[in-house]
Amino acid sequence: MKIETPIGPLWLDADAEALTAISYHEIPESSDANKDLLKQAEAELTEFLQGNRHHFDVPYAFKRGTAFQQAVWQALAAIPYGETRSYQEIAIAIGRPKAVRAIGQANRNNPLPILIPCHRVIGKNGTLTGYAGSSETGLRTKEALLHIEHSA
Repeated sequence: MKIETPIGPLWLDADAEALTAISYHEIPESSDANKDLLKQAEAELTEFLQGNRHHFDVPYAFKRGTAFQQAVWQALAAIPYGETRSYQEIAIAIGRPKAVRAIGQANRNNPLPILIPCHRVIGKNGTLTGYAGSSETGLRTKEALLHIEHSA
């Protein structure tokens, strides 16, 4: 399902029971996608992007990813709204303090950006680092998402 948002189009996918993907690039929709869940995700993302929602209620599931990646994604999900963490802090949180670069790769492969807030991870010195790849567009999107959270 494609939705239009203030930060550009997003594509959503789900299975019968949970939201399984949010993408900045076109992805196919599963034949068993639960349309009600997709509509719920659309409504919640819209509210979030308007600054009116601080957490998500839509059920989600990781249908891919290594055990390490899933541990990173769970750590991201624990970052409170409006706060940030460094890649180093995430590495320490999952018990892998030397895995800073791998944290970045896990963020890059996050199947549910925004909902699993990889945009809340910044450089150790407080600078914004890559998002949705390292493109200028990705950094602008990350900055916009953090602005929404700091303005709400």
